[in-house]
Amino acid sequence: MWKQRQGTGAAPLLSGLALLLGTGLAAAAASEGGTSKPGSGPTHACRIEGMPNEMQCGSVMRPLDPAKPQGTQIEIHYLVVPAMARNKQPEPVLMLAGGPGQSAISLAPRMLSVLKRLNNRRDLVFIDQRGTGKSAPLQCADDSKLPVAEGLDPQAQERRLRDCQEALSRLPHGDLRMYTTTIAMQDFEAVREQLGAPQWNLYGASYGTRAALEYMRQFPSKVRRSLIDGVAPPDMVLPASFSTDNQAALDAAFSACEKEPACQARHPQLRAQWQALLASVPRQITVRQPMTGKPEQFTLTRSQLLRAVRGPLYMPALAAALPAAIGDAAEGRFDGLMGLTSTMSSNKSTRLAMGMHFSVVCAEDLPRLPQATDKPGADYGNSDALLYSAACKTWPRGEVPEAFYQVPKAAMPVLVLSGGADPVTPPRHGERVTKALGDKAQHIVVPEAGHGVATIGCMRDVMFRFFDAKTDAAALPQDAACATRIPRPLAFVPVQDSSATTTQVKP
Repeated sequence: MWKQRQGTGAAPLLSGLALLLGTGLAAAAASEGGTSKPGSGPTHACRIEGMPNEMQCGSVMRPLDPAKPQGTQIEIHYLVVPAMARNKQPEPVLMLAGGPGQSAISLAPRMLSVLKRLNNRRDLVFIDQRGTGKSAPLQCADDSKLPVAEGLDPQAQERRLRDCQEALSRLPHGDLRMYTTTIAMQDFEAVREQLGAPQWNLYGASYGTRAALEYMRQFPSKVRRSLIDGVAPPDMVLPASFSTDNQAALDAAFSACEKEPACQARHPQLRAQWQALLASVPRQITVRQPMTGKPEQFTLTRSQLLRAVRGPLYMPALAAALPAAIGDAAEGRFDGLMGLTSTMSSNKSTRLAMGMHFSVVCAEDLPRLPQATDKPGADYGNSDALLYSAACKTWPRGEVPEAFYQVPKAAMPVLVLSGGADPVTPPRHGERVTKALGDKAQHIVVPEAGHGVATIGCMRDVMFRFFDAKTDAAALPQDAACATRIPRPLAFVPVQDSSATTTQVKP
């Protein structure tokens, strides 16, 4: 679902996804006190790749199965970026990563510029959620450099996933039922206790919004403020909503080209070209592997083509290149389209721990698929439902308390952000959550933003004002007119080789 844009690509299996206890366990979750004893905070100085200064690292031991506190233990790792000012505020800012499956610590170097003003007087905390990073990782083999055909082939993907599941199940921490969001948020509470923070401020993006909502549900008195960006509600059934929202974003990209005179002039038959492309598959194509540059020939299928256009939709700046890429593909040149797709999966810091990803989605989303009411997209249909159903068929599923799917009234100010062009967590999800949160929540929609709003330049100031406000009354409402007026990027125009346009005159 819901990989956030500071990361938002995904392994080829999902092409930019970014998305998400027995009775005794549910009872344990209801207590805000947790079971870990408060500690003295991070235990040692450390160096993190991509961060120039020395940071503070720590970890807390947690039972793999909370119902068996004396059973197998796992180590939850976290990073603290200390506040720069001496007279710092006592409530840190906790960033909850996306995916599900991203390592928050790996994202930290890229997030420092976004959170720089907040870091002046507040510590920043990044926790590798169980199953990610160094916290009992559930990492499958890296498939980013596979041949294009193999990387996009659903059958090959399914085989790799089965192999991954078998390998992970043999790990000491390989009980794949124990990686639900509910359990993970109890780990986060144990970190707060060890840090000795009276409360903290939550900043969750993409799947991190689901995690933030669950932490708020279990431990409301421990949250001072919460900002959720690109909302993935707990009742969101990923495989169903993904088809609906992807289709809406693709249609909007076509409409944007039609409304832009230059794009319309260059691509007057864009929708027809797209439908012709869909009708032309399966077909043999030759492309250069985006990571290696080596030419490859394979049979392009409908599902592969649909996933190829999905990734760029996460970022309007990349979506602006889709008209040109689709136009080229209609003429048999697919390098541009495959190159756009690769930009969403080539960054090491945004790689998903796919074992954790499926442990979350198979437990929290798939059981609700038969009751999903989202209308499938005209082009995308039920391809995602079939993919996830196959992947989750044998994947061990954790138990999820029914209360997980409810969003209670907010006990603290909550700022909800949505991008109008977001293909996976568009405003309709933020609207529903804001209504459930009640009078203490404000929903800001940036019409031409994609998946991730808080990272837009002036929205960083909005975020700072929200968290820095002295009182709850001053925290909301926030004025985000600086971002809501940002236009959609103009369609990309490829650089032309001058020799290709030279008129040849016969002597």
